[in-house]
Amino acid sequence: MSKKGLFITFEGSEACGKSTQITLLADKLRSLGFDPLLFREPGGTPAGEAIRHLLQHAPEGDALTPEAELLLFAASRTQLVREKILPALAAGRVVICDRFLDSTTVYQGVARRIPADDTARINDFAVGDCLPDITFLLDLDHKTSLARMQAANRKPDRIERESPEFFEAVRQGYLNVAKENPKRVHLIDASRSVEEIAGDALEMVKRKFAL
Repeated sequence: MSKKGLFITFEGSEACGKSTQITLLADKLRSLGFDPLLFREPGGTPAGEAIRHLLQHAPEGDALTPEAELLLFAASRTQLVREKILPALAAGRVVICDRFLDSTTVYQGVARRIPADDTARINDFAVGDCLPDITFLLDLDHKTSLARMQAANRKPDRIERESPEFFEAVRQGYLNVAKENPKRVHLIDASRSVEEIAGDALEMVKRKFAL
């Protein structure tokens, strides 16, 4: 299916500010005359939201193996791509997604130590040729991330309860993704102010898409 719209994704570890930045970018794009569609992963469809609950909150998810976890994320993504994202892009819409295949590459591939070739093969099967036009990677060290979660007094989900070593692997994995995909992934220092990050993201979108 040919792609006419714009596909933007946001990546990063816990409490890096993705949700805030997605909201701000969507508001700016609306002011420019666009009507962006916003999705989250896992989720975005009825089936995906059920998978999200299993992965993050249901007690039945506590015993998931790394391989089962990877396949569940891929299943949610497969449904989202075909049910929502591809039709929207074909209609010329702007799509913004909170996480996409890079999360699986890093969380399940790197941090869960699933071989990179296996992870890539499953990612490819899940998304086909539906790749983001631009990905914003909000980079934040785990100490700051943990402090932000504690300040928000938020109950951590199953993945957020992982060890500092896990999240250090996640961060390094993301930095490697950025290094390997310089044309697509735009690395942003997430310790900066909300306004600075939002300005950076908007300017990058305007420049890349000639808005």
